[in-house]
Amino acid sequence: MSLSVGQIAPDFVAKDQNGNPIRLSDFRGKKVVLYFYPKDDTPGCTAEACDLRDNYERLQAHGYVVIGVSSDDEKSHQKFIQKYQLPFSLIADTDLTVHQLYDTWKEKNMYGKKYMGTQRTTFLIDEQGKIIDIITKVDTKAHTAQILKS
Repeated sequence: MSLSVGQIAPDFVAKDQNGNPIRLSDFRGKKVVLYFYPKDDTPGCTAEACDLRDNYERLQAHGYVVIGVSSDDEKSHQKFIQKYQLPFSLIADTDLTVHQLYDTWKEKNMYGKKYMGTQRTTFLIDEQGKIIDIITKVDTKAHTAQILKS
């Protein structure tokens, strides 16, 4: 199921890096940057996370809460957060439930080899839970600028 701007973002309950449940609906009243990325501690994903970290106060000043989602487990997320001092939560979507709700688990092709993986995508969600933008062409080094331009 493909999502589009104007739809209500699908609610979910998933575990963060510490095993604590995160429910999207708990953030009603705040804007949410829900960003899906392929893998902890890889060059593009690190650049994206560090850009969000370096601009975290700006994002908060615009009313945003940042939540990252990948299929990595809690332990991997803990290491990633610690290594790069990330100030936001990362969801360990190991069973791909959240990926499937947001249609971000896709067939990919690298060097002619097909495999399933995360399609890097960011959903901007308003205070009422409505999707206000979907960024599919993520600039990992300048992602905050893309978000604040929306």
